[in-house]
Amino acid sequence: MKAPFVIGRLLFGGFFLNSGIEHLRHRHAMEPYVESKGLPAPELMVTLSAVPLLAGGASLVLGIKPKLGALAILGFLGAASPMMHDFWNSEDPQERARSRSDFMTNMALAGAALSLMSIEQKGEKRREGTLKRTPAPQVGASSLIETVRQISREIAV
Repeated sequence: MKAPFVIGRLLFGGFFLNSGIEHLRHRHAMEPYVESKGLPAPELMVTLSAVPLLAGGASLVLGIKPKLGALAILGFLGAASPMMHDFWNSEDPQERARSRSDFMTNMALAGAALSLMSIEQKGEKRREGTLKRTPAPQVGASSLIETVRQISREIAV
């Protein structure tokens, strides 16, 4: 694997690993916010939310089953974002803006997790009928057009 990819995976995974640790370290401080969202057993919810963060982050940092790690992170973001950052329900403009920003940040992180899930790992078998990787287009209009044609052919198959 190329160094930028590994560094990116380490940074991305490290972010979530750290978030999981912080959820556990500061679960009592996070309780009032979780309670304000109407969730039952706030301390338990904060503690449980740390599990996919820790597992997913560690998986990505260590490179062990990174697709499952990315899936754990995606599951956390998909569940927590609409519950905890429901900006559409906020009356206060400042709270609405902050919550919207947090929600959109989580959606961008979910997109990154989805992208990581699509990368084939060494030794992983490609399923029949899935797209082959297409090399990045070279500079120049004719090679770009040829690459688009090649991708279109693969999609059509």
